[in-house]
Amino acid sequence: MSTVRLTMAQALVRYLAVQRIESEGQETPLFAGVFAIFGHGNVAGLGEALYHVRDALPTLRAHNEQTMAHAAIAFAKAHGRRRMMAATSSIGPGATNMVTAAALAHANRLPVLLLPGDTFATREPDPVLQQVEHFGDPTITVNDCFRPVSRYFDRITRPEQLLTSLPQAIATLLDPEHCGPATLALPQDVQTFAYDYPEAFFAPRVHRIRRPQSDPWELKAAIAALAGAERPLIIAGGGVHYADACARLADFAQAHGVPVAETQAGKGALPEVHPCAMGAIGVTGSEAANRLAEQADVILAVGTRLQDFTTGSRALFERDDLTLVALNVGRFDSLKHRALPLTGDARDGLGTLDARLAEWRASDAWRERADSLKRAWAEVVARVTADDGRDLPTDAQVIGAVNRQAGEDGTVVCAAGGLPGELHKLWQCAGPGSYHVEYGYSCMGYEIAGGLGVKMARPEREVFVMVGDGSYLMHNSELATSVMLGHKLIVVVLDNRGFGCINRLQQVTGGAGFNNLLADCRSVPEGAPRTDFAAHARALGCQAESVRGIAGLEQALVRARQASGTYVIALDTDPLPSTDEGGAWWDVAVPEVSEREQVRQAYAGYSKAKQRQQR
Repeated sequence: MSTVRLTMAQALVRYLAVQRIESEGQETPLFAGVFAIFGHGNVAGLGEALYHVRDALPTLRAHNEQTMAHAAIAFAKAHGRRRMMAATSSIGPGATNMVTAAALAHANRLPVLLLPGDTFATREPDPVLQQVEHFGDPTITVNDCFRPVSRYFDRITRPEQLLTSLPQAIATLLDPEHCGPATLALPQDVQTFAYDYPEAFFAPRVHRIRRPQSDPWELKAAIAALAGAERPLIIAGGGVHYADACARLADFAQAHGVPVAETQAGKGALPEVHPCAMGAIGVTGSEAANRLAEQADVILAVGTRLQDFTTGSRALFERDDLTLVALNVGRFDSLKHRALPLTGDARDGLGTLDARLAEWRASDAWRERADSLKRAWAEVVARVTADDGRDLPTDAQVIGAVNRQAGEDGTVVCAAGGLPGELHKLWQCAGPGSYHVEYGYSCMGYEIAGGLGVKMARPEREVFVMVGDGSYLMHNSELATSVMLGHKLIVVVLDNRGFGCINRLQQVTGGAGFNNLLADCRSVPEGAPRTDFAAHARALGCQAESVRGIAGLEQALVRARQASGTYVIALDTDPLPSTDEGGAWWDVAVPEVSEREQVRQAYAGYSKAKQRQQR
């Protein structure tokens, strides 16, 4: 057997560089590159190795370890989990910064390969700079924080361990059921150790995504349930996108007259103009989708993990005679909520159901009900997103302006705060790829980095990042990365002077305005400073301007579209209003005892609402 002598780090990057992915007849590199912030724990080993493969496996410099991993995750999501990136940091704060990103990828079932440096395996110089010592267990380092938020974790303490661990990590990243972050902790000395690796280990490998098939008995039960349904509803989740099942879902829904509601991850599976598209479901759902969910006799949940925002904290699907069928590639998800499980690939599963239910259609009355609700909701969306000339527009009005300018080639990117809820209700999707909102982990600071990852994945699309002032101030440095790499973003900063979403939730649960809006925070007598977001963005290399009102925003968006580089638009917005129409109850615990009468009243309402909740 012929061998080649390489360091562990050299072997790792050489292996990554020859991995390929085949999808729909197209073959491309599996890894588009490596985001890297170097430190003493990875610069000498992995950094030197990456230099020699920089053309086949590009290294990209970022400004924050958490946000560079967010960008890598967004890249993978925009590619439907078929392409991905790696991210490397030194041991210490660089590594722990990436733990948040790992949790985000884990919650959203998205692939990213994390390569944090680690302490010395030999322990000869212990304790080294940035090493956190565990007094009772010297094998523990800060990288053990990745264990609960990684789908696969290993610490490479010998260079030959790559031979077994690296293929398993990549298999996890590509597994449709167990997809999520894979973490290989790399002790800085082991990165530099050499080993005689088999040359066959570095032969190019072409991967293909598996499509697990449903069990015949589960399929039979699902078909029987659907065949007897008169008032069916489909809930489309992110798995519809990842299984490349959007077109099949559109055909299935139209052929059988089944209305379709969408989760945050599933939004965009159908274009808004599709006759069966009912919009968002759940806590941030449309009136159309939620009323149908309350009245349906059978719900087919496709590729969704049915979290609390989708189910109204288990209170939206409260009918005793409702049958829930869960078509999901993951057994863990297909068994939730006492559903009839249909474990398997979404695209193939819908195809099989379509063939077996060829003559079945929802009742005429149900289809007419769905059409009526859809028209009524469209009127609501048009009204609440229209410009009424106010100086401080609502989030809904800003969304309307951006939506109108986004067009067929636009993708909106957002994450935490009030904006995702309003976007879920109100954004009119042109189709798959037009909506990218991270809401599985609802992570502030994802927005700009996520926009960068989407633009890297889909350079042909115009990427609109919508971000509040709170998230912008948390993580904005990847604006400079977007300028440096030439990946244009259009960023709209909504400045409501604080954390407006949580301020509203605080008041709904009876609390006093406290520590959310800047006016309610402890500060110097002059109050909190007013941030000039446009000036800040210009300092990072962007083109930027501040505007007033929706008319000013609309004009600025035209200029932003014409610009060649990243363009930031800042405007003041009203922190108080949100769209009252639509929505469903959300379980947010209220104190049983309080000195505030408002809290006691909120608790009484909370206790009553809890009675609707399924156990």
